[in-house]
Amino acid sequence: MTQQTTDERPGIAAAIVVHEGRVLMVRRRVSGGQLSWQFPAGEVEPGGEREAAAVRESQEETGLTVEAVKLLGERVHPKAGRLMPYTACQILGGKAHVADTEELAELAWASPGDIPEYVPYGLFKPLQDYLDGTSSA
Repeated sequence: MTQQTTDERPGIAAAIVVHEGRVLMVRRRVSGGQLSWQFPAGEVEPGGEREAAAVRESQEETGLTVEAVKLLGERVHPKAGRLMPYTACQILGGKAHVADTEELAELAWASPGDIPEYVPYGLFKPLQDYLDGTSSA
């Protein structure tokens, strides 16, 4: 069952891009509270698909061409208060870089053990389970 937000703003789709055992993290120029480091993400357009938004935002923010592999889950983010679907994506092409310099300050490829340095309040359990599975594969 999907959790509902208290506002009517669109959801924020996050792309979970794992490559060579590391997950792509981006640091926003303007942080949303504690959310300075996060996954490539952006609003789901009205009538749009969650997975398509995650793919689009990956391209716009990091220059990577990715494809959605599977929806990992969604929740109302405890810090942002917005509905957030998380989509696992695989790289089809490109080299990760800060493509949207107005929105992003930097990006990093984080090992699963380093995630608490980027996201100190912990990850959504289905997302953590996915990352744990990719690091042991």
